[in-house]
Amino acid sequence: MNRIILDYLLKNFLKTFVIFILVFYSFGMVLNLFEEVEFFKDANVSIFIPLILTGIYVPSLIIKLLPFIIFLSSMWFLLKIRNNKDLLTLKIFGYSNMKIFFILAFSSFILGWLILIIINPITSSMSKYYEKTKSNYSRDIDHLVTFNKNGLWIKENYNNKQRIISAVKPENFKLIDVVIFHLDKNSNLVEKIVSKKANIEDNTWILENVTIYRPNKGILDITKLEIYNIESNYNYEKINNLFSNFDTMSFINLIIDYKKLLNNGYNKDYLNQNLHTLLSLPFFLFLMTALAVILTLNTIQKSDNLKFIIIGLFLTVLIFYFRDLSLALGQTDRIPLILSVWAPVIILSFFSLIGVLQINEK
Repeated sequence: MNRIILDYLLKNFLKTFVIFILVFYSFGMVLNLFEEVEFFKDANVSIFIPLILTGIYVPSLIIKLLPFIIFLSSMWFLLKIRNNKDLLTLKIFGYSNMKIFFILAFSSFILGWLILIIINPITSSMSKYYEKTKSNYSRDIDHLVTFNKNGLWIKENYNNKQRIISAVKPENFKLIDVVIFHLDKNSNLVEKIVSKKANIEDNTWILENVTIYRPNKGILDITKLEIYNIESNYNYEKINNLFSNFDTMSFINLIIDYKKLLNNGYNKDYLNQNLHTLLSLPFFLFLMTALAVILTLNTIQKSDNLKFIIIGLFLTVLIFYFRDLSLALGQTDRIPLILSVWAPVIILSFFSLIGVLQINEK
């Protein structure tokens, strides 16, 4: 009998969770499709391109919203079994509030790890394809930045000149082994600048150990300088933000290629934030399920679902903004960055512990 009851709980809990995933996916498709259609309105593409890109983009958005989806789906499931008297039946067969809590919460915890290990690598690959496809259709083709196995490449227009910049790798606020080509409107070479290092902390780049090659009537004039400044549309913060898309990095890649990504010039704080954000997901799912259990299992009396739905939405928004606030404090060095990722989990743990002890007494 216990096996049948456990199967009933898990089957219906996961069924409700999947239904909520599909509902959120549908809303995401509708909302993002308008944005993609707006992006492609001047491009000669089929309507299927925005539709396909929307379908590719939404799964990564779903993973970001998983803690709130699991919270709402858990509440809905628990309200359903409470109002149709199934909860009372479970209690008759020896299923206490604490036992129900552990079954659902640990199911969410395991689900979180399965999503990180199996689903997240797939959604990160989809996000990479999405970013690559969008960049191919970008309307701002005069300004492009890309980072690949050959290093960092930048194309920009500055003072009516075309500029192509390459660097072997970034290193903190500097680019290493920089080559800059200045071209005129007809794409003829104006000058080539070679530098060992370039400080790009702001828009005035400071080049060190510089050699400048300028064609002059078929002859290359060579000038060597210790320091040389150029103005650019890009600086360290702007370039770093372009590559700060969590969605394109999977949990598995971060674990396996962490040192490689550091050697390629990725910011250590950015990698740590991404890694710990993903690592906290199973714990977040566990605690959000715990909150849903605490809210709904205080009584076995039938009640108005609308009231609990409103309370649930309010708590969802509150936790969402608290998590963003905590990350903002970490990114501005008000608190340690890793602590800013785990602070919402720690605080929710205290509230959940108190709440679980209370419902265990009922």
